[in-house]
Amino acid sequence: MARKMEGASKKLQYWRLYLLMLVLGIGGSFQYGIQVSVIASPAVHVQNFVNHTWMLRYGDPVDESTNQLIWSFIVAVLSLGAWIGAIHSGSLPVKYGRKKTLLFNNVVAIVAALFMLFSRMAKSFEMILLGRFLYGYNVGLGLSVHLMYLGESSPKKLRGFLTLTTSIFIGFGKVMGQIIGIKEMMGTEEMWPYLLAVSGIPAILQFGTLFFFPEAPRYLYIDKGDIEGSKQALQWLWQEDDLKLELEDMQKERESMQGEKAKTVKDVLTSRSVRWQLLTLAIPCAGVQFCGINALYFYAFDIFRESGVPKNQMHYLAIGIGATELITVTLCSFLIDRAGRKKLMGYGYLLMGVTMSLLTVMLSIKDLNPWIPYVNIGLIFCVICIYGLGPSGVSMTLPADLFLQAWRPSAYVISGTISWLSMFLVGMLFGYIVDGLGQFCFLIFVAYCILSAAFLLYFVPETKGKTMTEIMEDFNKLNYKSRADDIEKTDDTVATKF
Repeated sequence: MARKMEGASKKLQYWRLYLLMLVLGIGGSFQYGIQVSVIASPAVHVQNFVNHTWMLRYGDPVDESTNQLIWSFIVAVLSLGAWIGAIHSGSLPVKYGRKKTLLFNNVVAIVAALFMLFSRMAKSFEMILLGRFLYGYNVGLGLSVHLMYLGESSPKKLRGFLTLTTSIFIGFGKVMGQIIGIKEMMGTEEMWPYLLAVSGIPAILQFGTLFFFPEAPRYLYIDKGDIEGSKQALQWLWQEDDLKLELEDMQKERESMQGEKAKTVKDVLTSRSVRWQLLTLAIPCAGVQFCGINALYFYAFDIFRESGVPKNQMHYLAIGIGATELITVTLCSFLIDRAGRKKLMGYGYLLMGVTMSLLTVMLSIKDLNPWIPYVNIGLIFCVICIYGLGPSGVSMTLPADLFLQAWRPSAYVISGTISWLSMFLVGMLFGYIVDGLGQFCFLIFVAYCILSAAFLLYFVPETKGKTMTEIMEDFNKLNYKSRADDIEKTDDTVATKF
């Protein structure tokens, strides 16, 4: 009993770190979640606004194809903005620090919200396009820096749980976007500009509170060489005086850099010393868009329609799907430091592949029996549950474990580029794939899930509870499998030849 109370007291000492987690989440990955979901509700109102604006300018209504093209670009431009933001996540956090980068990023979101808010008054749908692009930039930069900041401020025993909260905030953002978008709240003709401007609120909250928190301790120590500042930041966040082991780990990582500057994207792509880390980052983590989860969200309404769900109730069922993902990602946060990253993500992908295979079969025979469409709804919820318990959370957590400080910013540039461009491709091409393949489109995602599961379970080492240098040693066994002599080990550091 005394041991349990001591453990609980130990966790409570990190309350300032948990508060930092909350501040980073509400202005970071929450913005991603809400931007993904909130745009669906005002679609009709925005298209009517585009038509009205076109008539005022040119005297004729816009033709349907042009209106649809403008709307599609409004939706898709978020991914392009996020890609630019992800590219800048490799340079801005290195030059100005994680904290200052996020403060600047909040200004971008506030400006975007103002464009949205005054677009109707200015009779300009171009302001919506620009605002959506700036929101994308905010999301792409904020998501990467959020993960860096939190991972570099966390003790190794809490790193998995805390970095996974980025996925919790994404899920929370999706649900909030779906809820405030219903017609009983802000999904009306009168309220849509305010609905699109709502992301300005979390940006203001983070901007006003982040000033009270220190810079990421690992950034201060390893990048800036500010040992005393790093120690003070750790003491303030962790409320712990015995920081010897953490400072020694940072010293080893700093020594392993051998005075080298932050690596470029080209270094990450070409260096043998991070080859397997890069494969792990690219295939199961950044490529998570190809597991079919967003496509499933898109296809869900067709399945609901075939099951006889009334059109005016589909939006509430979609909220149920978003809530299911949020609940399961939250459960994942309690499992990740027990079960480990490798098992949760590997077996998660495997079960997703099996479940989507079954869904493909059931969609093929949906007309044989009236109860089969309801089975399909159940299978959709099963896939969402599996995704939340494994790939969703771990894909955010694992990249923070893979790279040492010098490599991490450029690695996040690569991760963001793959993630956002694949999201753009899936969003633009999925409709055509559905038209061509029907329910068999899910077989593409099944293949990706099975291959990712095999890669994770057979090749990727577990990172749970290990220091950065220990993880690097594990990956070096893969990177230099046939060239063991290329790894030089000393008592205090691990250095790799280039």
